[in-house]
Amino acid sequence: MSVVTITKDNYEMEVVQSDKPVLLDFWASWCGPCKMVSPIVDEIAEEVGLVIKVGKINVDEQPELAAQFKVMSIPTLAVVRGGVVVKKSVGAKPKKDILEMLEA
Repeated sequence: MSVVTITKDNYEMEVVQSDKPVLLDFWASWCGPCKMVSPIVDEIAEEVGLVIKVGKINVDEQPELAAQFKVMSIPTLAVVRGGVVVKKSVGAKPKKDILEMLEA
């Protein structure tokens, strides 16, 4: 399954009301570490997309969501279940670390 672009307009439906856990990637086009994490997040979406939804949030375009999640640095990854953040990580991470976040 492909990555979903999350905005303030579709956040409620795509994240809060999701019947699956959601991995959110907070990023920006000017962020070097974000560019390293992005292809890994895309890979994970293809591999586990049937059981986990993967969404990306551009912090420059969606400052309200960045503020709601208290994102101070990017990339920030968050795992949301039932509308609640259950795991959060800041900085570039290898694929195995991101997958471990999803298992918790």
